[in-house]
Amino acid sequence: MEEKNTTLITQFILTGFTHQQDWQISLLLVFLVIYLITLVGNVGLIVLIWNDSQLHIPMYLFLGSLAFVDASISSTVTPKMLINFFIKNNIFLFECMAQFFFFAFGATTECFLLASMAYDRYVAICHPLLYPVIMTNRLCIWLIISSFVGGFIHSSIHTGFLLRLTFCNENQIHHYYCDIEPLLKISCTDPSINILMVYIFSGSIQVITITIVLVSYTLVLFTILKKKSLEGIRKAFSTCGAHLLSVSLYYGPLLYMYVSPGSAKSYDQDMIDSLFFTIIIPLLNPIIYSLRNKKVIDSLTKMLKRNV
Repeated sequence: MEEKNTTLITQFILTGFTHQQDWQISLLLVFLVIYLITLVGNVGLIVLIWNDSQLHIPMYLFLGSLAFVDASISSTVTPKMLINFFIKNNIFLFECMAQFFFFAFGATTECFLLASMAYDRYVAICHPLLYPVIMTNRLCIWLIISSFVGGFIHSSIHTGFLLRLTFCNENQIHHYYCDIEPLLKISCTDPSINILMVYIFSGSIQVITITIVLVSYTLVLFTILKKKSLEGIRKAFSTCGAHLLSVSLYYGPLLYMYVSPGSAKSYDQDMIDSLFFTIIIPLLNPIIYSLRNKKVIDSLTKMLKRNV
């Protein structure tokens, strides 16, 4: 009888922000506008880079890949969250696992891409004469493919371990998408091995990638400070400032979410933290990188003139 009970729940309810009854319509409109702007910004950036041969260089190939990942993460999470404002948002187990897989795939891939972009800026600023030799398009494509493969493997590992869990007592997921922590909290199976896998794999990826970012930009900072040209310093800071801002906004909530003890955080705090790297970051990245990049603005201006 006990074994039968552990297989009863195959459908869950995403509670999301449904407890905020007074803010339902306002939240729906805000998140809908954010989602539309996110899609337009990221897809537009991809199209812009694809159509302009002058942007077919490592820096912009990384940027286009980042835009693709941001659009994917937002599309994996936001539509289901928007539906939840209208109706009771039921989600089947296989849908839940699929949503988590694609979210984890995108989040992990973004970590690797941010590290690759930091290395690209390090080579460009610290070794400008060797940059065309070191950072070739071939190496850039290899780093991008490796980022996606790494994201796929990491996501597959956690999804595989989630499939060993059973759910028998509670069918409410206190979140607006299927994340690993809310699922572990309602599992009838001992989730100790899943928690261990999170610390080992997710922790290692975050530590390694953020170390690459910090080391790269520390070396970049020293190189910039050695420059005697104020114009050179300004240009270098302008190029790296956008990336540093994006990295800071992304890794801050991510580290807090998956490194700090889960028991110390409320469900609302989990959702607010998650908003940063599922909703806000995909919105801000194309704005941060585009508005501070002269080549992107020039390319956009040319494209608009051609279509007028």
